[in-house]
Amino acid sequence: MKRALVTGGSGDIGAAISKRLAKGDVHVFVHANKNLEKAEHVVSVIRQMGGCAETLTFDVTCGPQCEDVLTKLCEDGAIDVIVNNAGIATDSPMAGMTYEDWYRVIDVSLNGFFNVTKPLLMPLISSRRGGRIINITSAIGIMGNRGQTNYAAAKGALHSATKSLALELASRKITVNAIAPGLIDGGMALGKFDAETVSKIIPMRRAGTVDEVAALVSFIASDEAGYITGQIISVNGGIA
Repeated sequence: MKRALVTGGSGDIGAAISKRLAKGDVHVFVHANKNLEKAEHVVSVIRQMGGCAETLTFDVTCGPQCEDVLTKLCEDGAIDVIVNNAGIATDSPMAGMTYEDWYRVIDVSLNGFFNVTKPLLMPLISSRRGGRIINITSAIGIMGNRGQTNYAAAKGALHSATKSLALELASRKITVNAIAPGLIDGGMALGKFDAETVSKIIPMRRAGTVDEVAALVSFIASDEAGYITGQIISVNGGIA
Protein backbone atom coordinates (compact mmCIF):
# COMPACT_ATOMS: atom_id res chain seq x y z
CA MET A 1 0.00 0.00 0.00
CA LYS A 2 1.28 3.46 -0.90
CA ARG A 3 1.83 6.01 1.86
CA ALA A 4 0.90 9.67 1.55
CA LEU A 5 1.45 12.75 3.70
CA VAL A 6 -0.94 15.71 3.42
CA THR A 7 0.25 18.77 5.32
CA GLY A 8 -2.47 21.09 6.48
CA GLY A 9 -4.78 18.09 6.39
CA SER A 10 -7.03 19.58 9.05
CA GLY A 11 -8.21 22.36 6.70
CA ASP A 12 -11.06 22.06 4.20
CA ILE A 13 -8.89 21.51 1.12
CA GLY A 14 -6.44 19.27 2.98
CA ALA A 15 -9.28 17.18 4.38
CA ALA A 16 -10.81 16.70 0.94
CA ILE A 17 -7.43 15.67 -0.47
CA SER A 18 -6.83 13.21 2.37
CA LYS A 19 -10.23 11.57 1.91
CA ARG A 20 -9.83 11.31 -1.87
CA LEU A 21 -6.36 9.76 -1.65
CA ALA A 22 -7.58 7.26 0.94
CA LYS A 23 -10.19 6.01 -1.53
CA GLY A 24 -7.35 4.89 -3.79
CA ASP A 25 -5.87 2.31 -1.42
CA VAL A 26 -3.39 4.80 0.07
CA HIS A 27 -2.45 5.04 3.74
CA VAL A 28 -2.79 8.75 4.48
CA PHE A 29 -0.98 10.68 7.20
CA VAL A 30 -3.18 13.68 7.96
CA HIS A 31 -0.96 16.45 9.28
CA ALA A 32 -1.98 19.15 11.71
CA ASN A 33 -0.18 21.66 13.86
CA LYS A 34 -2.73 23.46 16.04
CA ASN A 35 -5.94 21.84 14.78
CA LEU A 36 -5.33 18.27 15.86
CA GLU A 37 -9.00 17.65 16.68
CA LYS A 38 -10.00 18.48 13.10
CA ALA A 39 -7.31 16.16 11.74
CA GLU A 40 -8.52 13.38 14.03
CA HIS A 41 -12.04 13.90 12.68
CA VAL A 42 -10.74 13.54 9.11
CA VAL A 43 -8.99 10.31 10.08
CA SER A 44 -12.19 9.05 11.70
CA VAL A 45 -14.19 9.73 8.53
CA ILE A 46 -11.58 7.97 6.39
CA ARG A 47 -11.66 4.90 8.64
CA GLN A 48 -15.46 4.84 8.55
CA MET A 49 -15.15 4.79 4.74
CA GLY A 50 -12.92 1.72 5.04
CA GLY A 51 -9.68 3.60 4.38
CA CYS A 52 -6.40 3.76 6.27
CA ALA A 53 -5.25 6.97 7.93
CA GLU A 54 -3.62 8.41 11.02
CA THR A 55 -2.72 11.86 12.30
CA LEU A 56 0.73 13.39 12.41
CA THR A 57 1.53 16.55 14.37
CA PHE A 58 4.44 18.93 13.81
CA ASP A 59 5.19 22.55 12.94
CA VAL A 60 6.20 22.87 9.26
CA THR A 61 8.14 26.05 10.07
CA CYS A 62 10.50 24.19 12.42
CA GLY A 63 13.15 22.42 10.36
CA PRO A 64 14.66 20.27 13.15
CA GLN A 65 11.21 19.13 14.30
CA CYS A 66 10.20 18.21 10.76
CA GLU A 67 13.40 16.26 10.24
CA ASP A 68 12.99 14.37 13.50
CA VAL A 69 9.32 13.42 12.95
CA LEU A 70 9.64 12.61 9.25
CA THR A 71 12.87 10.64 9.57
CA LYS A 72 11.14 8.40 12.11
CA LEU A 73 8.11 8.15 9.82
CA CYS A 74 10.30 6.82 7.01
CA GLU A 75 11.67 4.02 9.17
CA ASP A 76 8.59 2.06 8.10
CA GLY A 77 9.00 2.95 4.44
CA ALA A 78 9.17 5.94 2.13
CA ILE A 79 6.32 8.40 1.72
CA ASP A 80 5.24 7.84 -1.88
CA VAL A 81 2.97 10.89 -2.21
CA ILE A 82 3.91 14.19 -0.59
CA VAL A 83 1.21 16.86 -0.68
CA ASN A 84 2.50 20.21 0.56
CA ASN A 85 -0.80 21.89 1.36
CA ALA A 86 -0.05 23.82 4.56
CA GLY A 87 -0.36 27.57 4.15
CA ILE A 88 -1.68 30.72 5.76
CA ALA A 89 -2.71 34.19 4.60
CA THR A 90 -2.43 37.46 6.52
CA ASP A 91 -3.57 40.14 4.10
CA SER A 92 -2.79 43.85 4.13
CA PRO A 93 -1.30 46.45 1.76
CA MET A 94 2.48 46.16 1.83
CA ALA A 95 2.85 49.73 3.13
CA GLY A 96 1.07 48.64 6.31
CA MET A 97 2.29 45.05 6.45
CA THR A 98 4.17 43.99 9.55
CA TYR A 99 7.45 42.11 9.41
CA GLU A 100 5.75 39.26 11.25
CA ASP A 101 3.02 39.01 8.60
CA TRP A 102 5.61 38.94 5.82
CA TYR A 103 7.87 36.31 7.33
CA ARG A 104 5.13 34.11 8.78
CA VAL A 105 3.33 33.59 5.46
CA ILE A 106 6.59 32.78 3.65
CA ASP A 107 7.75 30.59 6.52
CA VAL A 108 4.68 28.34 6.37
CA SER A 109 4.19 28.07 2.59
CA LEU A 110 7.75 28.23 1.23
CA ASN A 111 10.06 27.21 4.07
CA GLY A 112 7.47 24.65 5.12
CA PHE A 113 7.76 23.05 1.67
CA PHE A 114 11.52 22.72 2.15
CA ASN A 115 11.34 21.54 5.77
CA VAL A 116 8.83 18.82 4.93
CA THR A 117 10.08 17.66 1.55
CA LYS A 118 13.82 17.48 2.18
CA PRO A 119 13.78 14.75 4.89
CA LEU A 120 11.49 12.64 2.69
CA LEU A 121 13.56 12.83 -0.50
CA MET A 122 16.38 10.35 0.09
CA PRO A 123 14.06 7.59 1.40
CA LEU A 124 11.83 8.16 -1.64
CA ILE A 125 14.78 8.12 -4.05
CA SER A 126 16.24 5.03 -2.38
CA SER A 127 12.95 3.15 -2.66
CA ARG A 128 13.29 3.23 -6.49
CA ARG A 129 9.51 3.04 -6.76
CA GLY A 130 9.10 6.56 -8.03
CA GLY A 131 6.80 9.01 -6.31
CA ARG A 132 4.75 12.17 -6.41
CA ILE A 133 5.36 15.58 -4.89
CA ILE A 134 2.35 17.87 -5.22
CA ASN A 135 2.48 21.47 -4.03
CA ILE A 136 -0.82 23.23 -3.41
CA THR A 137 -0.19 26.85 -4.34
CA SER A 138 -2.60 29.54 -5.54
CA ALA A 139 -3.74 31.54 -8.54
CA ILE A 140 -2.42 34.54 -6.59
CA GLY A 141 1.10 33.18 -7.13
CA ILE A 142 0.51 33.58 -10.88
CA MET A 143 -1.64 36.72 -11.05
CA GLY A 144 -0.80 38.65 -7.91
CA ASN A 145 -3.43 40.49 -5.88
CA ARG A 146 -3.74 43.69 -3.89
CA GLY A 147 -3.04 43.19 -0.23
CA GLN A 148 -1.39 39.82 -0.74
CA THR A 149 2.20 40.63 -1.65
CA ASN A 150 3.48 38.22 0.99
CA TYR A 151 1.16 35.42 -0.12
CA ALA A 152 1.93 35.97 -3.81
CA ALA A 153 5.66 35.96 -3.07
CA ALA A 154 5.43 32.68 -1.17
CA LYS A 155 3.31 30.90 -3.78
CA GLY A 156 5.20 32.33 -6.75
CA ALA A 157 8.50 31.14 -5.28
CA LEU A 158 6.96 27.73 -4.72
CA HIS A 159 6.10 27.59 -8.43
CA SER A 160 9.76 28.16 -9.30
CA ALA A 161 10.88 25.60 -6.72
CA THR A 162 8.44 23.09 -8.21
CA LYS A 163 9.96 23.44 -11.66
CA SER A 164 13.53 23.16 -10.40
CA LEU A 165 12.91 20.14 -8.18
CA ALA A 166 11.05 18.45 -11.03
CA LEU A 167 14.23 18.65 -13.13
CA GLU A 168 16.32 17.23 -10.30
CA LEU A 169 14.04 14.22 -9.77
CA ALA A 170 12.76 13.43 -13.28
CA SER A 171 15.26 10.62 -13.87
CA ARG A 172 14.17 9.02 -10.58
CA LYS A 173 10.55 8.59 -11.71
CA ILE A 174 9.49 11.16 -9.12
CA THR A 175 7.20 13.86 -10.47
CA VAL A 176 6.86 17.32 -8.97
CA ASN A 177 3.88 19.49 -9.81
CA ALA A 178 1.96 22.43 -8.39
CA ILE A 179 -1.80 22.84 -8.33
CA ALA A 180 -2.89 26.48 -8.19
CA PRO A 181 -6.51 26.84 -7.03
CA GLY A 182 -8.43 30.02 -7.66
CA LEU A 183 -11.49 30.95 -5.64
CA ILE A 184 -12.51 27.77 -3.81
CA ASP A 185 -15.58 27.39 -1.63
CA GLY A 186 -13.97 26.20 1.57
CA GLY A 187 -10.56 27.70 0.84
CA MET A 188 -8.93 30.77 2.37
CA ALA A 189 -11.07 33.15 0.29
CA LEU A 190 -14.32 31.79 1.75
CA GLY A 191 -16.63 34.68 2.62
CA LYS A 192 -14.48 37.38 0.99
CA PHE A 193 -16.55 37.56 -2.19
CA ASP A 194 -20.32 37.76 -2.63
CA ALA A 195 -22.16 35.89 -5.39
CA GLU A 196 -22.35 38.95 -7.64
CA THR A 197 -18.60 39.55 -7.46
CA VAL A 198 -17.86 35.88 -8.12
CA SER A 199 -20.10 35.99 -11.19
CA LYS A 200 -18.19 38.99 -12.55
CA ILE A 201 -14.61 37.84 -12.01
CA ILE A 202 -14.89 34.12 -12.81
CA PRO A 203 -15.90 33.02 -16.33
CA MET A 204 -17.68 29.94 -14.97
CA ARG A 205 -19.59 32.24 -12.58
CA ARG A 206 -19.04 30.13 -9.50
CA ALA A 207 -16.43 29.22 -6.97
CA GLY A 208 -14.68 25.89 -7.27
CA THR A 209 -15.09 23.12 -4.72
CA VAL A 210 -12.58 21.40 -2.51
CA ASP A 211 -13.56 18.11 -4.12
CA GLU A 212 -12.56 19.44 -7.55
CA VAL A 213 -9.11 20.30 -6.19
CA ALA A 214 -8.87 16.90 -4.50
CA ALA A 215 -9.83 15.10 -7.71
CA LEU A 216 -6.93 16.71 -9.55
CA VAL A 217 -4.53 15.86 -6.74
CA SER A 218 -5.71 12.25 -6.90
CA PHE A 219 -5.03 12.08 -10.63
CA ILE A 220 -1.58 13.68 -10.37
CA ALA A 221 -0.79 11.21 -7.59
CA SER A 222 -1.83 8.24 -9.75
CA ASP A 223 0.31 6.02 -11.96
CA GLU A 224 -1.51 7.42 -15.01
CA ALA A 225 0.11 10.82 -14.43
CA GLY A 226 3.67 9.52 -14.57
CA TYR A 227 4.65 11.69 -17.55
CA ILE A 228 3.42 14.97 -16.05
CA THR A 229 6.07 16.90 -14.13
CA GLY A 230 7.25 20.46 -13.60
CA GLN A 231 3.78 21.85 -14.27
CA ILE A 232 1.71 24.57 -12.61
CA ILE A 233 -1.89 23.44 -13.10
CA SER A 234 -4.62 26.01 -12.43
CA VAL A 235 -8.04 25.16 -11.03
CA ASN A 236 -9.73 28.53 -11.38
CA GLY A 237 -12.91 28.40 -13.45
CA GLY A 238 -11.34 29.92 -16.54
CA ILE A 239 -9.55 32.99 -15.18
CA ALA A 240 -6.82 33.91 -17.70
